[in-house]
Amino acid sequence: MRSHLLNDTTADRYRRSVTEGIERVAAKLATTDRPFTGVTVDTLAPRIDRIDLDKPLHDTTAVLDELEDVYLRDAIYFHHPRYLAHLNCPVVIPAVVGEAVLSAVNSSLDTWDQSAGGTLIERRLIDWTNERIGFGCSADGVFTSGGSQSNLQALLLAREEAKTDSYAKLRIFASEASHFSVKKSAKLLGLGADSVVTVPTGNDKRMQTVALAHELERCRRDGLVPMAVVATAGTTDFGSIDPLPEIAELCEQFGAWLHVDAAYGCGLLASLKNRHRIDGIERADSVTVDYHKSFFQPVSSSAVLVRDAATLRHATYHAEYLNPQRMVQERIPNQVDKSLQTTRRFDALKLWMTLRVMGADGIGQLFDEVCDLAEQGWRLLAADPRYDVVVAPSLSTLVFRYIPAAVTDPAEIDRANLYARKALFASGDAVVAGTKVGGRHFLKFTLLNPETTTDDISAVLDLIAGHAEQYLGDSLDRAS
Repeated sequence: MRSHLLNDTTADRYRRSVTEGIERVAAKLATTDRPFTGVTVDTLAPRIDRIDLDKPLHDTTAVLDELEDVYLRDAIYFHHPRYLAHLNCPVVIPAVVGEAVLSAVNSSLDTWDQSAGGTLIERRLIDWTNERIGFGCSADGVFTSGGSQSNLQALLLAREEAKTDSYAKLRIFASEASHFSVKKSAKLLGLGADSVVTVPTGNDKRMQTVALAHELERCRRDGLVPMAVVATAGTTDFGSIDPLPEIAELCEQFGAWLHVDAAYGCGLLASLKNRHRIDGIERADSVTVDYHKSFFQPVSSSAVLVRDAATLRHATYHAEYLNPQRMVQERIPNQVDKSLQTTRRFDALKLWMTLRVMGADGIGQLFDEVCDLAEQGWRLLAADPRYDVVVAPSLSTLVFRYIPAAVTDPAEIDRANLYARKALFASGDAVVAGTKVGGRHFLKFTLLNPETTTDDISAVLDLIAGHAEQYLGDSLDRAS
């Protein structure tokens, strides 16, 4: 069994095995003609359940053959131009090379004596991101597993910085379009169910600052403490960007921590022409970025950034076996001093490789392309009498609803849209997402693939309409 350990004596076996795996994936990518096969749970689950994990195959080729049957053939491929569903991006090759390197070397980014150069690379990338945000020299941050963890850590810091003798008095303000992790974080932080105050959005799906001011004033009037305001730069459902400068003014006025959840919109930090859309982000106390969304990085690659490095002390614990206090005095850089995690992958290497090969302008150009595509898609939808589109895109998301000419019952229209999404997924021809707006079912394109074209969008709209019309026709037949 020692022959399977990666070391100096097995380097050739490692090279052969990894190459064989890469060749399988490359062949699959080259021949995939649709984003999904349409396989069902009932079909796939028995294939996986019948595998006896206590009886290994002892051969990489045989295992890859098996993997083809249980995973590769039926995986959902985000690189396909008609995958239009969630915030999943196609990934850039330099980042995938970084993934291969970091997995093999297997550095752990908690302490210097486990990562050395990896620690410094991550710190340099944090500094680079802070420079892009517009934070000063006192800023800092750390890589995380994703936006939910970044939001949790930011709100932990905000809770600890709040001036109160009772958590029950703390209030967090977030728009009705904010990410669910805000409420989840509040629960994890031991705050009450009523600690998150939902602020309404306007027709543009941006937080209404007049309503926010009203809620902050009521909070102060009731003797409560405005712990934090969470502004979103790229909501999950609409890609909308809250008015950051105005929200920053209110946070300063009421003494609230400003957290900007830019998990989606962080790609604008590298944008060549749209950076102005997130002006005001430099006034935040903390920022969430997900490089694995709009920087075209493999999952996971995220970070939480803070304007004042001193606030990260609230996540610091010292253990004699890991990061004793003396290391601080000796100026030994340990990233675990800033992180909610201990053992942590060297995910920063993927972004490092990407920047060193493509540069920030290369990333920004790709994100600008999908934002431009969304604007073109918006015009298509607005001109198509079959569809009702909710709001013009701020980033690369379109939310819309099929509206049949001969049906007026909103519930029946809901069912037609739900059926169309399900039927489209089952066909494997395209993958789209769904959400609710005003209690009604809508469909959603999240455009993160620069290879997607307006022809793809038009074709998918035709497919959706066809499935919806089929459902409505069958429904009429059943009714008669």
